[in-house]
Amino acid sequence: MIPDPPTLSRGELRRYGRQLLLPEFATTQERLKAARVLVVGAGGLGCPVIAYLAGAGIGFLRIADGDTVSLSNLHRQTLYTTADVGRSKAQAAAARAQQVNPYVRVEATPALSTETAPALLEGIDLVIDASDNFTARYLVHDACTAAGLTWVWGAAGGFEGMVSVFGPGFGLRDVFPTPDGAESCDDIGVVGPLLGVVGSVMAVEALKVLTGQAETLAGRLWTYDALSARTRIVRLGPPISVGT
Repeated sequence: MIPDPPTLSRGELRRYGRQLLLPEFATTQERLKAARVLVVGAGGLGCPVIAYLAGAGIGFLRIADGDTVSLSNLHRQTLYTTADVGRSKAQAAAARAQQVNPYVRVEATPALSTETAPALLEGIDLVIDASDNFTARYLVHDACTAAGLTWVWGAAGGFEGMVSVFGPGFGLRDVFPTPDGAESCDDIGVVGPLLGVVGSVMAVEALKVLTGQAETLAGRLWTYDALSARTRIVRLGPPISVGT
């Protein structure tokens, strides 16, 4: 079990000073420090999510990814450098998150699977699905549903991205029962900054869920078209209850 963290130190108060000016965080920063988050996927979406959650002061980040860094990742996976090519993404991302914020506890693990899911979800408050294929996304849906956990989901490819917040009773399988021929970035390509936009929205949604502040995207789907710069929100179904 992950031990409960102590109260905020002076160093943390200075580090999070600009964030603490916001009324929504002034009384909830310790909740972030106590939060335990699993990020599934340390690729194009996982990189901005990990960086921003570490910077925000999430107390414990568990990063699950079984892939290694390749040269073709570097145009969009901004946690890595050329020196990281061939290195485990989970380990490289964990090391960088620790550099971003030494107050955060970070753990690198293998990819989420049916066998590893129970252990990886143990003690976790919120899951971030930053995976890049429907097999992994359905696995996250099934694991979070079985564990009764909320998860933030995002996807991006080409010039388009989307984000939602799912929870027990309504998840990815309800919105996309089948992949319907969906292709990955390896097949259709992707503009690098798009992953930063979508990953940043995912990080904001995670902070809102963890602090209980503001309206999340639970029951709604946020979409972004980078070519036209248009965004829209689509109602997916009845509002669902999410939180930690």
